[in-house]
Amino acid sequence: MKNPITITSSSPPFSILLHQTDVRAIANWYAAKLQFCCTQNPISHSLTQSVHANIITSGFKPRGHILNRLIDIYCKSNNIAYARYLFDKIPKPDIVSRTTLISAYSELGNVDFAKYIFDETPLSIRDVVSYNAMITGFSHNNDGYNAVKLFSEMRKYGFRPDNLTFASLLSATALVARDEKECKQLHCNVVKTGTDSFVSVLNALISLYVKCGLSSLSPMGDARKLFNQMEKRDDLSWMNMITGYVRNGELESARELLDGMNEKLQVAYNAMISGYVQHGFMSKALELFKGMCLEGIWLDEFTYTSVISGCASSGLFLIGKQVHGFILRTGWMPASKFALPVNNALVTLYSKCGEVDKARQIFDSMLEKDHVSWNAILSGYVSVGKIDSAKSVFSAMPERGLLTWMVMISGFTQNGYGEDALKLFDRMRKEGLAPCDYSYAGAITACASLGALEHGRQLHAQLIQSGFNSSLSAGNALITMYARCGVVEAANVVFCTMPYIDSVSWNAMMTALGQHGHGLKALKLFDLMLQENIKPDRITFLIVLTACSHSGLVKEGCKHFQLMDSVYGITPDEDHYARFIDLLCRAGKISEAHGLIQKLPFKPGAPIWEALLNGCRIHGNMELGIQAADQLFQLAPQHDGTYILLANMYADAGRKEDMAKVRMMMRERGVKKEPGCSWLEVANKVHVFLVDDTSHPKVHEVYTYLKELEVKMRKLGYVPDTKYVLHDIESEQKENALSTHSERLAVGFGLLKLPRGATVRVLKNLRICGDCHTAFKFISKLVEREIVVRDGRRFHHFRNGECSCGNYW
Repeated sequence: MKNPITITSSSPPFSILLHQTDVRAIANWYAAKLQFCCTQNPISHSLTQSVHANIITSGFKPRGHILNRLIDIYCKSNNIAYARYLFDKIPKPDIVSRTTLISAYSELGNVDFAKYIFDETPLSIRDVVSYNAMITGFSHNNDGYNAVKLFSEMRKYGFRPDNLTFASLLSATALVARDEKECKQLHCNVVKTGTDSFVSVLNALISLYVKCGLSSLSPMGDARKLFNQMEKRDDLSWMNMITGYVRNGELESARELLDGMNEKLQVAYNAMISGYVQHGFMSKALELFKGMCLEGIWLDEFTYTSVISGCASSGLFLIGKQVHGFILRTGWMPASKFALPVNNALVTLYSKCGEVDKARQIFDSMLEKDHVSWNAILSGYVSVGKIDSAKSVFSAMPERGLLTWMVMISGFTQNGYGEDALKLFDRMRKEGLAPCDYSYAGAITACASLGALEHGRQLHAQLIQSGFNSSLSAGNALITMYARCGVVEAANVVFCTMPYIDSVSWNAMMTALGQHGHGLKALKLFDLMLQENIKPDRITFLIVLTACSHSGLVKEGCKHFQLMDSVYGITPDEDHYARFIDLLCRAGKISEAHGLIQKLPFKPGAPIWEALLNGCRIHGNMELGIQAADQLFQLAPQHDGTYILLANMYADAGRKEDMAKVRMMMRERGVKKEPGCSWLEVANKVHVFLVDDTSHPKVHEVYTYLKELEVKMRKLGYVPDTKYVLHDIESEQKENALSTHSERLAVGFGLLKLPRGATVRVLKNLRICGDCHTAFKFISKLVEREIVVRDGRRFHHFRNGECSCGNYW
């Protein structure tokens, strides 16, 4: 009996040869040992190295089949460099070693190296397996064109494709096929070669029909026909059909297949739930999720991610929170080991629903984070206005993609940090990121909030140069920017030249017309929108009612208010009623407005009473005005606007004692009047003025210029209206106080520093002072220039002694 052989890397070089002299037997012995090493695990890989070391030290020169097996094992153990080293040592590598390396390189994504080895393979030794390996490599690396090209070459040289060929080829063709005609040609090839009996081939053919059918008139017809003809189906057959229906939006057909499955597949349920979520059918998604739980179908990370993401996008916070609790309660896995997509969905859920602190707890506990995680928590802080926290997250991010910059730029803009938004936009470009249309939209919106017209025009030019001038989001931002900077004509040009417009575009343009006092034009645009079959929404009717209010179009406003419910099924909410009551009050229909308030289907809030109080101030209805103010004092005791309106109403009526009581009440309650602030852009720089300003370097020059103007204005009939000065001071001091209002200082500076004839565009945080309104009419006539003032409510265009509002403001 022969002595047993022990294999170690330190065995004597000729230990095997001493016991076994037959070379074939030795080769077979090594082959048998290597066969045990084919299992892909660290132990078998280590054993391979020991066997290989023994081969080297023993002096045995392995033949091709031994080297092929070594190459195969090294490839499977991800040591492809050494496999290639062995391959290069072979004088004439056979087709097995070549095919092994082709497959290995393809699997690693290095399809160029795989193609090189294949091209170097002599045609005389190629076989169907080698062609299959290369076609599969192209398919797995999304190179459908070369896969089809190689298949044609394969047929040209007389190689007969088998089921594996077609399975790979059909998968690759799905990447490049243009229509159903090409699918049917391949289908014929499958039938002719007799491979249509293989389920794998038919599955690939179904996938191909699904892909090509998505752009046809009968998207899933051919795929369903083939599916119905299959004698045998596996799980992939059902999945291909269900996902195909889901992608095409045919959810009922997808559900029909799901319900018809004998075996309930988890992946099929996940695909169906994902389809429901993507198409906004959250109730059905939750119903299916519940069904999975009741039927004992295993829930995985894909299930939870879809459901939680759907709850986040649909605002179903409580349900999403319950799903989170269900995961923790059922012990699916410890919270610290949640899969990354699940954690990302949870962070998004809590962030979108305002629970950003809870979102941060989850974020901080995550062992792994990606750009989705960082962007989700960043968006959460931005959405609740925690800009400092957002800045901190932004600074800590390991890498910032374009989406990150977009979120931060939009966040600055939405929270009143327009200058920071523009600075960040410039910083993004300096760091080498080319802005996309959404980035431009955020920066342009920042210009709108700042009134930075020239900066906005520059961005418009850059937008065109970058090729984003057809962008819907950027176009809508431009409409708003030009409108809010006082150039409604330019806004209209953008609107009329946009290649595609949506409801946001129509709403933006109607808002622009309404704010600038063009109420009738806004209503005509509304009618045109209806002719284009664009359905108005709640926002649209808010805009229409506001436009009617600014232009005194009572009859039209009543008509459209009634249309909301009777024609479009939109129940007016508090904001709609507030706009409608404001319309009635401005037109002097105070009693009607008050009667409507008493019949409201809900308890009126601050916007309703503020509209009534403002109307009472305009038309001197003291009794109802006091009632409205009392309601506002209860609802919003710290809102300075109520005290100011009531004090102005007393001042108009000459009731100085009551006016003084209101001022005393403000002091006792710690309510401070928001200081007037106005700004304008001159030479690409924004200049800010406060009431009684002494800080601006040119303010004394402005005061001098305004005094000179006032002398000329008085000659034209201007008389200062001192009732707008609430302080108990002498008449002359009151007149001086009027000349220090922020909007008057800004206009004076603009007249001094802007080129002769240029329009002066001023923005103010509060409602324009009545005396300043009168003064600007005189100034516009004196200097023969247009003055545009955007206050907290609307635009005023002063030309030749008149205002576009017609004193209806």
